[in-house]
Amino acid sequence: MKNLICICCPKGCHLSVDENNGFAVTGNTCKRGEVYGKQEIQDPQRIVTSTVAVSGGIYSRCPVKTNKTISKALMFKAMETLDHIKVPAPIKRGDVIVQNLCGTGADFIATRDILVK
Repeated sequence: MKNLICICCPKGCHLSVDENNGFAVTGNTCKRGEVYGKQEIQDPQRIVTSTVAVSGGIYSRCPVKTNKTISKALMFKAMETLDHIKVPAPIKRGDVIVQNLCGTGADFIATRDILVK
């Protein structure tokens, strides 16, 4: 039995997930809590945030994030994909920086506009 705190809404329900009983979830007050509890035990997912280098912009780095969650096990591999990327300015918020990250279908997208120097 694993105990978690649900992060799907501000209630913060205290969940118990029974791995020996088909991942039965108790303590949730909504369906999202049940889905979250099962997902968190079987394959935890996260949004990944970071920065990439920028050339010719008013800032030297641009913040990026994944546009959907990816498996927590892939986080370090996802971060490594950004190590050698240098994006030329201008950059618009929402621009795709890395497409189909680690084969997950998720993209790294820019979260800030970067103007040319």
